[in-house]
Amino acid sequence: MRRLLLAVSLSAGLASAAIAQNAEIEANIAAQIQAFKVDDFATAFTFASPNIQNLFRTPDNFGAMVRNGYPMVWRPADVRFLELREIAGALWQKVMITDGDGRVHILDYQMVQQENGWKINGVQLLDNADPAA
Repeated sequence: MRRLLLAVSLSAGLASAAIAQNAEIEANIAAQIQAFKVDDFATAFTFASPNIQNLFRTPDNFGAMVRNGYPMVWRPADVRFLELREIAGALWQKVMITDGDGRVHILDYQMVQQENGWKINGVQLLDNADPAA
């Protein structure tokens, strides 16, 4: 009985840690999208990993890339979080974004944990043939 209680307690602890991690990742992505919606590229840039920040160097360069390459992220009509997955040791958050024209886009956000929390380390636009996939 004692082992069963220990196993249940351990499972509950791991599950709540995973839920907290998922909530933090979703909050990070949502906050970046909110910053994009008001053209606050300086704030949006803070949610990017050091690798992404080094690649684009400035918030303005980063904002231009998003406006031109990911307009659905810059001006979404709706954002829904799908599953969080681990692939080859990396965490990927799948996000369904509906743009202003009603088109659905599925994006995969690679997340990395830094000393100051989760950061976005890249975004891939996926085939959106099946939004539930």
